[in-house]
Amino acid sequence: MYVVLLSLFVAMALVQVVRPQLLWRLNRPLQKPFVKDYDATEPTRAGYTMTRVVGVVVLIAAVAMLITSL
Repeated sequence: MYVVLLSLFVAMALVQVVRPQLLWRLNRPLQKPFVKDYDATEPTRAGYTMTRVVGVVVLIAAVAMLITSL
C-alpha cells in the first residue's frame, strides 16, 4: 500500500512539473461554488513556476522514499 501511495505522489508531482495548467483545469469544478470568473483566478507565470518548484521538491522526496522502501 505504501508503494502504491508513493507511486501516486510521483505521478501527481510529474504532472505538476510538466503541466501545472492541467491540474488547475482539473480543479475548476471545485471552484464553482466560490468563483464567478475562472479566468480571473488562473495563476500567473510566477504562480505556475512556484507550482513547478514545489512539484520538483515533492517528486524528489517521493522518489527518495520509494527507493528506500524497495
